[in-house]
Amino acid sequence: MKLYIVPSPIGNLADITYRAVKILEEADLVLAEDTRTSSVLLKHYQINKPITPYHQHNEHKITQHLVQQLLDGKTMALLTDAGTPGVSDPGFLLVRECTRAGIAVECLPGATAFVPALVDSGIPMNRFAFEGFLPLKKGRHTLLTQLATEERTIVFYESPMRLVKTLADFIQYFGPERPCSVSRELTKMFEETKRGTLQEVHDYFSQKGVKGEIVVVVQGLA
Repeated sequence: MKLYIVPSPIGNLADITYRAVKILEEADLVLAEDTRTSSVLLKHYQINKPITPYHQHNEHKITQHLVQQLLDGKTMALLTDAGTPGVSDPGFLLVRECTRAGIAVECLPGATAFVPALVDSGIPMNRFAFEGFLPLKKGRHTLLTQLATEERTIVFYESPMRLVKTLADFIQYFGPERPCSVSRELTKMFEETKRGTLQEVHDYFSQKGVKGEIVVVVQGLA
């Protein structure tokens, strides 16, 4: 019995390790945030395995059932749509319950969107805080007020629909001259990284359409 946490490509299907493919081939069951997305990956690597949904809307209902199946001797591999499960995606609850039940859990190294965005940003990366997605309403003001004095580099995830608004909020709380970097469509054909001050980057994306998943890197308070 064992649960494998398997990072999946964030765009380019070639960005998966040989070991990850081997684990997916050997697992008794694949758990997927979106079975349609993960089926594309499995089909690409000619992997034919049972696949079941595991996402934020059902994880509280089925976690104990999965734990029991693992205790009965099954091996499972957990996938999210892109990147490493548990990093702003489902995974934590299942890992916690498995460890409580004495089930072995192993996370494979692999794709995570914020790492290439951080390295490519040109902003100091020796110390950083990963915040993931900001709260949409409740707690947003409090968190941004706290982060305004954060000295470490700060990394956020954001959707293309909310990017310009979020950059405007950053200008309000962090100041227009704070250095930042926005990376989108990482590993894909139209990958782009825009660097500059918050004001410059805000103005740039205000004047063009925004597509793809977004990573925003903001320099800490000097």
